[in-house]
Amino acid sequence: MAVNLLENAPALRLHALDSEDLALLSAHLQDALVRVGDIVYLPAKRRFALVGSRFDWSAEMEGRLERCRSGLHFEGVERVRCQHVSRDQPDAILDLLAVTFEPGPEPPGGTIRLTFAGGAVICLDVECVEAQLCDIGPRWKTAARPMHQEAAAASSR
Repeated sequence: MAVNLLENAPALRLHALDSEDLALLSAHLQDALVRVGDIVYLPAKRRFALVGSRFDWSAEMEGRLERCRSGLHFEGVERVRCQHVSRDQPDAILDLLAVTFEPGPEPPGGTIRLTFAGGAVICLDVECVEAQLCDIGPRWKTAARPMHQEAAAASSR
């Protein structure tokens, strides 16, 4: 399959330092496709990172259907817990639905939750919210806009 690469599109660069910032970052990452093998936790650096292909919701509002390679990382990560993520299947694809923050008993610490379709969840216990999202690679046209089961059920009524 040939990929139609697009040039001169603005690269997204976002920093999140609180739960409101993280909500904005989450909106841009909704429906990002992440290969399990492109997820890493570096305990010595207390960093969690992933690379994915995010659907560009801003371009969609302008009538363009595009995806872009993007990197996301979190600092100050003390522990990572995974549910329904098979590390032994590095080519499996996860569909990111949301990134949220749950404050812990000792602010500004808490848990960042990455929720994926199909019940997969990655929880990051963090000192505080400190995340960065950057477009790092090519941008290409995609054939379809992501659709969620709720939206599909509503459109069939």
